[in-house]
Amino acid sequence: MYKVVSCLSGRGAVSQGQSRCRASLNRFHLASGAVCQKSTFSYPPKEVPEMPPCNFKPEEYKGMSKERMMEIRRLNCNPMTMKVTYYKKPVFVHQGYMQWLWDVDGKRYLDLFAGVATVIAGHCHPKVTAAAEQQLKRLWHTTNIYVNPFIHEYCEKLASYLPDPLKVIYLTNSGSEANDLAMLMARLHTGNYDIITFRGSYHGGSTSAMGLTSVEAYKFPIANGIGCTNTMCPDVFRGLWGGSHCRDSPVQTIRECSCAQGHCMAQEQYIGQLQETLATSVSRRIAAFFAEPLQGIGGAVQYPKNYLKEAYKLVRERGGVCISDEVQTGFGRTGSHFWGFQGHDVIPDIVTLAKGIGNGFPMGAIVTTPEIAASFAKGAHFNTFGGNPLACVVASSVLDTIQENSLQQNCLHVGTYLMIELAKLRDKYEIIGDVRGKGLHIGVEMVEDRVSRAPLSPQAISEIFEDIKDMGVLIGKGGMYGQTFRIKPSMCITMEDADFFIAVFNKSIHNYMEKKMNVS
Repeated sequence: MYKVVSCLSGRGAVSQGQSRCRASLNRFHLASGAVCQKSTFSYPPKEVPEMPPCNFKPEEYKGMSKERMMEIRRLNCNPMTMKVTYYKKPVFVHQGYMQWLWDVDGKRYLDLFAGVATVIAGHCHPKVTAAAEQQLKRLWHTTNIYVNPFIHEYCEKLASYLPDPLKVIYLTNSGSEANDLAMLMARLHTGNYDIITFRGSYHGGSTSAMGLTSVEAYKFPIANGIGCTNTMCPDVFRGLWGGSHCRDSPVQTIRECSCAQGHCMAQEQYIGQLQETLATSVSRRIAAFFAEPLQGIGGAVQYPKNYLKEAYKLVRERGGVCISDEVQTGFGRTGSHFWGFQGHDVIPDIVTLAKGIGNGFPMGAIVTTPEIAASFAKGAHFNTFGGNPLACVVASSVLDTIQENSLQQNCLHVGTYLMIELAKLRDKYEIIGDVRGKGLHIGVEMVEDRVSRAPLSPQAISEIFEDIKDMGVLIGKGGMYGQTFRIKPSMCITMEDADFFIAVFNKSIHNYMEKKMNVS
């Protein structure tokens, strides 16, 4: 047993055996059957919201000055590092614990981006940290040319979480690498070459994965992705078709819908676009279809219900395999299911994993069928660090923590509550165009107005983004035009944390609108 110092207010400082990341609060039942806390938030905002208490005390920072860090960042780090740095006034992170981060000045932040949807159990979770420390004293590294118990224990455990016939695992260092190899396996197995992905998708930044990725910011002016074709993303908010009953989500779009119950015209239209792609842009036999169950960097875009089921059928008719990129949606983040593809009632042929698999420890995986895995063995492939003992022990501990701390259930309850509260703000402010997602995979799309649905300007997004950070909350950005705020926190956040963020977000939008009105 181990002890976890709680960061909750007035609900017990120490918990034996599990992380105290959830609170027992007054709740109400939604029509969907989900359970949520009643909102205690009042409108309009009057002052800067108060952050929930935390009794974890970080170490005092005594290291390099902020000025020196920035000097080195500009001189010795690749310019790309500076280019992707968040905020005009960057956050200088020093320490983390569960859902919290502290900067070098001791300021605390509620981290609702979790290292880009990666630190799913919480920063420095005691159980995961203890597992890593014990393994560091035993064996850091050996490759899979030798037989060791750690990789086999983990592969058996991970396979138990996946449905048949997805039982064969190959371990990597990252999601990009996993998707590279998934492309290779699909082409080897089918003997075909063309691969289809969605516009707005992100599947990695390697030269091969860049072809799968369909976001301008991540494209370089080089030959890449030969054999990769993008089809229309079935985005029921920004796309050509969509209505108020399309999504498997507690919150629907603001678009009107005349579809009969159980019938979705948008789904049929988007499937028609995929059929057109198959008829005009690829060969008669294809290798694969890649899709995230919910888009990540694309802005938490959700597809119409039953779209993936129909898409998988079409792809398999053309000889292709179906690949689910679970790098951001896996391990219970969507709340209703452990894997994002399960929410679409499909079973893919290949699943790729990374990010949350190691709670921030570099790791990735490809899970597939015995038949597809056998095709990979036609040649030789060696990975120095994939499946090393330390990574496997950490990843195994992450799986245990998800179960012991009921993190999937927490995603469902807190995430549903958070989306419903955000939808109330959408109804209040015209610049909030859409709230969408499942569990703690949430997107808030910002617009100039609801009629045009034109993306809110980068300047406005930056201003709101900075204000949210200054009030103590870290979130992400995404979308085709950088217009969507991404909320993908550690899966241990509480109802109090959700209320705090809602208050901060409300205040930041109020500040922006008030300033805009004064200027005009």
